[in-house]
Amino acid sequence: MKLARFTHGSRRSVGIVRGDRLLDIGESGGLEALLADWPASFERLRNFTGPSFALDKVVLHAPIERPSKFLAIAANYQSHIDEVKASNPDYVPPTSQRWFAKLPSCVNGPYAPILEPPESQQLDYEVELAIVIGRRCRRVRADRAAEVIAGYTICNDVSVRDWQKRSPTIMLGKSFDTHGPLGPWLVTPDEVGDPHSLGLRCWVNGELRQSGSTAEMIDNCYAQIEYLSTVCTLEPGDVIATGTPFGTGGSMKPPKYLKPGDVVRCEIDRIGTIEATVTVEEVE
Repeated sequence: MKLARFTHGSRRSVGIVRGDRLLDIGESGGLEALLADWPASFERLRNFTGPSFALDKVVLHAPIERPSKFLAIAANYQSHIDEVKASNPDYVPPTSQRWFAKLPSCVNGPYAPILEPPESQQLDYEVELAIVIGRRCRRVRADRAAEVIAGYTICNDVSVRDWQKRSPTIMLGKSFDTHGPLGPWLVTPDEVGDPHSLGLRCWVNGELRQSGSTAEMIDNCYAQIEYLSTVCTLEPGDVIATGTPFGTGGSMKPPKYLKPGDVVRCEIDRIGTIEATVTVEEVE
């Protein structure tokens, strides 16, 4: 099942995507409201029938609007580690899972513009599989981690590289407004299948920049949940971005940073596609 947040005219709601239609379930509280009663709420929707809209007549929003936590793992694909080392010989890869936070205010819709801030022109992209947590949990073993996943979505971990390098936490360079596109919807685990056998790709202006598989993860989705939940309570709606493969613009020689007018398209098998145009941020 695919669940999406959308606007149709003045109506804002949640819908179930079936083919080229979106069934309006009449939930103004967003997916967060459904997660409060997950998984029972999702099960009740599987045979839902009701009013629907054509997908091309609605505006899709990020499936989770304001997660209490938006966490992302660094250096989780060997191919990405290798390209960073090639462009920066002083880079030291992590010996354990290395995490950073993206501030929730950076969440952006799947087709909304990505803003280039006036403070930097080192804007970069990273296609990533994102996990959405469904159940409040702590110290979850990896072999039980699948039980707390409500679904998966696509994340473009947009990064401002010079700001990222200014602090060991890298949080600020990962958290500018609009730099957390998510979507186009949340896909439940039964429809995704094995999350570690998904192809993921990113194009910039039609040029394929990234192409990899979630099978390449150093620490898989379940190991990530075990590690994080050792430290903090994971809550419904929390978003976990699981890493990116080779092909980021900042690691190319010369670097190919995003610029205004560029179109960035991210795709993951069995989930879908998000796409955004880079736009200059207007500052008063």
